[in-house]
Amino acid sequence: MADNNFLQLEERIVAVLKTVYDPEIPVDIYNLGLIYDVDCQENGVVVITMTLTAPNCPMADFILEDTKQKVSAVEGVNSVEIRLVFEPEWDRDMMSEEAKLELGLL
Repeated sequence: MADNNFLQLEERIVAVLKTVYDPEIPVDIYNLGLIYDVDCQENGVVVITMTLTAPNCPMADFILEDTKQKVSAVEGVNSVEIRLVFEPEWDRDMMSEEAKLELGLL
């Protein structure tokens, strides 16, 4: 896959990640800073490294399943692996300016 195709695929995936929300927070997981890495591989395998706002997040299963389903539906994606990590630990500084504004933190 050419570099341009990888870039386009990654852009489509990021656009889809911006439609995944923690039901308890009115900001998408991408702008919350929960996505640490999106690795698009030649064979259409996408590995997403992400975290949650807290290790005991009650919506964890919903968020992970929604992320996997939406990214799986992106053209060019053959499979999705989600690597849930808690290092580095998430904090508010990881949020985009847009997310901070939305949550009244600026």
